[in-house]
Amino acid sequence: MKRIVLVTGGSRSGKSSHALDLASRYGRKAFIATAEALDPEMRARIDEHRRTRDKSFHTVEEPTDLAAAVKAVPAGVEVAVIDCITVWLGNLFYHERVKDGIAPEIEAFLASLEAPPCDLIVVTNELGMGIIPADAETRQFRDVAGRVNQHLARLAHEVILTVCGIPVRIKCLE
Repeated sequence: MKRIVLVTGGSRSGKSSHALDLASRYGRKAFIATAEALDPEMRARIDEHRRTRDKSFHTVEEPTDLAAAVKAVPAGVEVAVIDCITVWLGNLFYHERVKDGIAPEIEAFLASLEAPPCDLIVVTNELGMGIIPADAETRQFRDVAGRVNQHLARLAHEVILTVCGIPVRIKCLE
């Protein structure tokens, strides 16, 4: 049975670094990157992530169709890191794929996790600990992210919350 590990936390809490550390224990690895370089600042973030990532990862860049990216993981890969769910959801909102809190890409991705091709380490931001957003669109984004994160946490064998660079295991099914 393939394992799913969910790594969550606030912005710049060490989620991605911890996910890469967990993946380093595997032989063949893949990295599914969801970010799109829509501005120079995001391009710099993507470049920094690439520089810090071990060259042994097979990288798949997919900003919207995460189910297809999971299915495209090459045979023999032992673990895939998906970084990150909230960036991916932001892409879906940006491309106007989310209608009334629903998008076919979200449903397809969650369905793909029922039988993943390898172990998965999924990175996501915890958005529910902050203030209530002032506008309806941002509240909808937060609500969709919260529902997706809850679904991921139910499926996950392990959930790790990163706080100030410290990983704290909050769920572990052996």
